[in-house]
Amino acid sequence: MTTFTLKLEPTILLTSEQFYRVCQQNPDLKLERTLQGELIIVPPTGGETGRHNAGITAQLWLWNAQKQLGEVFDSSTGFSLPNGGERSPDAAWLLKAKWQSLSLKQKEKFVPLCPDFIIEILSPTDSLKKTQEKMKEYLSNGCRLGWLINRNKQEVEIYRTDQEVQILFNPSTLSDEAILPGFTLDLTTIW
Repeated sequence: MTTFTLKLEPTILLTSEQFYRVCQQNPDLKLERTLQGELIIVPPTGGETGRHNAGITAQLWLWNAQKQLGEVFDSSTGFSLPNGGERSPDAAWLLKAKWQSLSLKQKEKFVPLCPDFIIEILSPTDSLKKTQEKMKEYLSNGCRLGWLINRNKQEVEIYRTDQEVQILFNPSTLSDEAILPGFTLDLTTIW
């Protein structure tokens, strides 16, 4: 399965609302839109990637259910970033106060905020370079922490605001008390 990118601009300029409607009219497609207005058609994940995505989201959800500090979102959630891009991380977390500041109408569409924390799992169809660019895009839009998990290399790239990317090789767990107090992601089932 291959990811396809359609270059729309300057021929077609989609607003966020128009992009949302395109997504609603094509529910069988997972679409993202870059800052440059490119439309990215993302294929469904394979079984292994989907299984790991579900496990990671479940761990994040269980921690949040205990701590009640925010809201957890899965890979089918769209986020309208401040720069105009529309993205869907594999797992995302947003502080409760930010979520509560939104109207019901805003909550029903793509979330008009950047998550505070995101996880991306590199799947066989993903380009490492493009995924790294996406991680940097999240940071430049207000994300405070991002973990890019590369299962094939058994490494994690950690993205933090105003810091160099940190690379960990074969970690068994991940945590960040400053952003996610009390959360530890168990990676032993990922490798």
